[in-house]
Parts: sequence; C-alpha cells; structure tokens
Amino acid sequence: MIASRLADPKTRIVPKPKDLAVRTYAGPDLAGRLLALTEFAMARPYVALSRHPDWLNVLAEAFGHTPYALEAVRGGKTVGYLGLASVRSLLFGRFLVSLPYLNSGGVLADDAAAAAALVDRAVALAEELGARYLELRHEWALEHPALGHRRTDKVHMRLDLPATAGALWDQLDGKVRNQVRKGQKGGFTVHWGGHELIDEFYAVFSRNMRDLGTPVYGRRLFDRILRRFPGRAELCVARDGARPAAAALLLHGRGVTEVPSASALREYNPSCVNMLMYWHLLERAVGWGQDVFDFGRSSEGGPTHRFKKQWGAAASPAEWQYHLRHGTVGDMRPDNPRYGRLIGLWKRLPVALTKWIGPAIVRGIP
Repeated sequence: MIASRLADPKTRIVPKPKDLAVRTYAGPDLAGRLLALTEFAMARPYVALSRHPDWLNVLAEAFGHTPYALEAVRGGKTVGYLGLASVRSLLFGRFLVSLPYLNSGGVLADDAAAAAALVDRAVALAEELGARYLELRHEWALEHPALGHRRTDKVHMRLDLPATAGALWDQLDGKVRNQVRKGQKGGFTVHWGGHELIDEFYAVFSRNMRDLGTPVYGRRLFDRILRRFPGRAELCVARDGARPAAAALLLHGRGVTEVPSASALREYNPSCVNMLMYWHLLERAVGWGQDVFDFGRSSEGGPTHRFKKQWGAAASPAEWQYHLRHGTVGDMRPDNPRYGRLIGLWKRLPVALTKWIGPAIVRGIP
C-alpha cells in the first residue's frame, strides 16, 4: 500500500560518529534556520503537511508553547530534524512534546546515527527544562535506551486514493454510497475557503467538542494554521441553508491529504451530512492528485475507527515513545478514568462558557 510508505522503518541505536553534531535552535535562531529545516523535512516523496517545521510557529503563536528545533548535521549537511514544543501547565508542570495537536511527530533522519543523536539531545533538553516527560509521536519504534515507555493503543487510518473521483466512488461500499446519496438529497451545500469560513467552522467544532466532554482548542489555532499554510490548509463547511451543520480542516502535503479536525452537529446525524462532507474531503484530495488520505488516529474497534474503516481506510501503526522523568504516561490523557466525572460535567456546560475557558485548559495538555 502507498499509505505504508509514510512510516519509516524501525531504527536501531548506534554509537554517535565523531563527525555528527546536533544543533539546538530557539527564538530568533530558529527563525533564521527554518527554511533549511523545511527543505530537509519536506523533501520526501510522501510527507504530510503536519511534518512541516513551521508548525513550531503555529504552536507558539496559538498556545504560547516554547518551540525548539534540533538539527543533526554531518559535513555541513542536514541529516536529521526534530521539532519540539515545551508545554507548560500551572497545574501539571512541563512537558516536551513532538508535537502537540498533531497525530505524528518525532524524529526525521537520514540514518540511525542521526536519529540516535537527536534523541540524545531531546532527552538532555527535557532534563534541562525540568519536563515531566519527553513525548515523541512516532509511527515506528526507534530503539533507544532512554525511550523506555510507549503507547500503541491507537492506529492511523489511511486510504490509498485512485486517480479519479469516479474510481473512488466505484470502490466504496454500497452502504457508504447510499449514505452519501442521502446527504446529497438533504439540500446541503458544501463550501471551501479559508478565513471567511472560520467562524462557521469554529461554531460546529466547539459545539462538538463540548458534546464530547473535551476542552476546545482556541479559534486562534485555526487562524494561525490558515495563515502559516496558505493554499495548503483549507476549511470545508456543509450548510443547511444558512446554518453550518458540519465542518473540517484539510491539510495538503506532498502526496498526502489529512484531516486533523472535523465535526458535525449531532442533531444532523440522521441526515448523513457528515458522510456527504467526508465524500467531498476525499474528492478534494483526489482533485489535488494526492495518493493518500489520512483520516487521523483512532482506537481500534472504537466508533471513529469503524467510521474510517467503512471508507476503506487501513490501519497503520502509531508508536508514541516516552522518556519518563516524573509521573506516568497516562496522567494527562483524556481517557484516564480519573477524568470521567469532569468529562461528564463538561458536557453539561454552555457552549459559550467552554469556548471561553476551554482554550486556557487545553493549551496546558500535551
């Protein structure tokens, strides 16, 4: 499958060669090195936009995270890159993450020695910052003695795309096609754009996050994504008359389109507007000439996993690796049982209140 090419092979730890150096960039130094790091990170045949180094600026501007870029250099040539964000919470402390909000992150390297050197430096940086843990959102297991903890409870769901929308339609299951047709008969209109759609997108997204019991990201995050990636990031909104009923953020990389955020209002579930919107998302990716559509991560067997699987998406590994200094890996995860009561309470709050206090909470969650 083409989608499997997004995951790097397993890498084993090797001794660091004497001619290999790792440089750390932050603040003004990062701005001056961003173009070179982007050329390295985005040069692969298949690379998602979520691997673009400019996400460090998005996260800094939207959340106030402190960004760091680690560059492995050999003979004056870039051979590895690792973007990191320092996430700080008054209640929970500090975390070093690659990268918050995004499903994938971690090390990009030409060889095992460069990968190992980047992890060495990231571990040292976590110690310097007093982080509770270092989190690398890998899709492959990088064997390193400092990465002693892993999370493998979720998988990426990806679909190999054909060359035409007609071929895509023909390969869909008959039940899925019928649901899309039902959405088409509902009189919904589908719109594409950028900042002119952000209010409608956020109205649907924030309502859905409240219904799920999850603090919502601030509107500023999506504003910064659209500003940092013009022409590569776009919004889709499905309207019922003048009312937005479903909305999504789409990111176009090299050969890969991904949907990191998508929502539909629950009262529209019987209308299949969400199925209609996803058909348009897939059709859009085909129109871009992409080879892979990335639906995002899901827990195997869960509702979102079943939703993505019905479109023909197949599972790819998600291997989040940790250097743990204090606490446990699951301390800050929303599926931690200790947060069950708070989730139930959040679902009953007014949407306006969750939009006000949610961003301040979620910015401190890795």
